[in-house]
Amino acid sequence: MPLKPEIIEFLKRRAAANLPEVYNAPISVIRTNTQNHPILSAKLPSIYSVQHKNIPGPTADLPVRIYRASESSENPVLVYFHGGGWATNHLDTYEFALRNISNIGQITIIAVQYQKAPEHPFPVPFDDCFATLKWVFQNAKSLNINPNKIGVGGDSAGGNLAAAVALKNRDTKLGNLAFQLLIYPCLDFEMNFESAKKFAVGFNLDTEAMRWYWNTYLPNLADRKNPLAVPALAKDFRNLPPAIILTAENDPLVDDGKNFAELLKSADIPVIYKDYPGQIHGFLNLATVTDDSIKLHEDCANLINQVMNSR
Repeated sequence: MPLKPEIIEFLKRRAAANLPEVYNAPISVIRTNTQNHPILSAKLPSIYSVQHKNIPGPTADLPVRIYRASESSENPVLVYFHGGGWATNHLDTYEFALRNISNIGQITIIAVQYQKAPEHPFPVPFDDCFATLKWVFQNAKSLNINPNKIGVGGDSAGGNLAAAVALKNRDTKLGNLAFQLLIYPCLDFEMNFESAKKFAVGFNLDTEAMRWYWNTYLPNLADRKNPLAVPALAKDFRNLPPAIILTAENDPLVDDGKNFAELLKSADIPVIYKDYPGQIHGFLNLATVTDDSIKLHEDCANLINQVMNSR
């Protein structure tokens, strides 16, 4: 279907702001411009508790936020990796969405602010995220969570990190992941799919910008063949956790999510796939723009519980 009317207006305002694309300005300028995101002016949902901590990472301490909808130790747990092309964004941008998902689903969410490219290209962001999952498993008792109810998730580049962490978790047998939540993920470096051409320009994420993000994250050519950097290249998708894959219809990455869903299904992994008509990349954080953002929060929460209840 065509773009939703409110999304058309949002994209017009974005174009009128004339902000530079990531490949046309220093990364410091791009990061400063993210401070103008409309979600940062929204009133935050109330929640039982949000705890800010720093945890030890492989090369630096990592800020994490722990969102709790209640004191229950039996709530599902989502270890969340945020999007931003491995190079931009921060936890403040996700505060609204993560509070909402936690409240709706009675889900404990542990979100990490990993180190970013280009200063810290692969494997640093991935290593930070895997270390966060390891910390969660190792500290489940003190965190008052059930280690059998832990899943990983993320949007865009965070979806890439979640899928990669799930692969390494399987291969290292760190713990038993309950689910993986992938929101409009980027999983295939080559991007040789139709949506990357059809929605190349003017839909919030341009294909050229996505290629810049990939190249910035993976400056070492050898890493572009590593499934922990490019999960679509994994040779074996068996024994991965059930997947929830959510995409936006008008997104250069929509085929990326669809294709990965088929790869998982071919390995007999349970997959829930949903596409959002008329929507664009990044709408998880557009709650002040479109009601579909709240619908996405609801679906994330409810589908996690659906997967947990089917185990």
